[in-house]
Amino acid sequence: MSEFDFRGTAVVTGAAGGIGRALARRLASRGSALVLVDRDAAGLDALAAELTTRHPGREITSYTVDLSESDSVHRLGRTLAEAHPGLRLLVNNAGVALSGSFEQCSKEDVDWLLAVNLLAPIDLVRELLPTLRRNSGSHIVNVSSVFGLVAPAGNVAYSASKFGIRGFTEALGAELAPAGIGVTSVHPGGIRTGIALSARLGTNMTDDERARAAEANVEFDKVLSIAPERAADIVMAGIARRRPRVLIGASATVPDIVARVFPTRYHRVVEWIETAARVLPARGTIDAAADAPRSAAVR
Repeated sequence: MSEFDFRGTAVVTGAAGGIGRALARRLASRGSALVLVDRDAAGLDALAAELTTRHPGREITSYTVDLSESDSVHRLGRTLAEAHPGLRLLVNNAGVALSGSFEQCSKEDVDWLLAVNLLAPIDLVRELLPTLRRNSGSHIVNVSSVFGLVAPAGNVAYSASKFGIRGFTEALGAELAPAGIGVTSVHPGGIRTGIALSARLGTNMTDDERARAAEANVEFDKVLSIAPERAADIVMAGIARRRPRVLIGASATVPDIVARVFPTRYHRVVEWIETAARVLPARGTIDAAADAPRSAAVR
């Protein structure tokens, strides 16, 4: 499969901040017309204004959508298919987090998380795949997580969503390869995106548990040290090379290795690595270490 040509239209969900915003900037600099999607209207407006100033004449369109609402996702998909026939790149980047054990989280909590992290990407692919098929050399990117490689205790719902999007992406890639459509699964490690600070707390928690969980999220956020811009560079390189999988940071690459070597006993090893990895030099890996550019230190 030839390298990806960034000319054409790219859709980026979760574009108002973090990796999504950094990717939008990188895509604009590579000549892509942009469709920006997020629930943060103010953030989208600010980014669209910035990109329009930097790239006069570039087509920049934004849509404010809550991806937890299924009807809104389907309407968005139909709108994008009709309004942007030149679509060649879909980046399902938007994601949310949920703090709490399985018992601390209600069905509504889990349904909300799955809607954003798993069902919305699947539905957008379903709505936009006919358009992507019509445009030669199209590509799909779905952002999973290190928790799509390992499943630590206390992250049942989040890991379920991220393992789910990983499985969807890998199977989809096998199906679409004969049509010349590339598919990439992205597994970020410790990226400074603010997702920990904005995590929803399980409905079934006591007041004391909620206070401890909120404090833990603040502490966890402090050790997320890979800049979103660096992560975006790694993802862009993976798209350009049509890599089926992109790992970002030592906090993704090391657990991936451990899970391969100890598939049923990795939890204890990962607990030790989570401390040791704070002093490891991070590597943003694109499928193979030989392709990996240097990255900032991670947790």
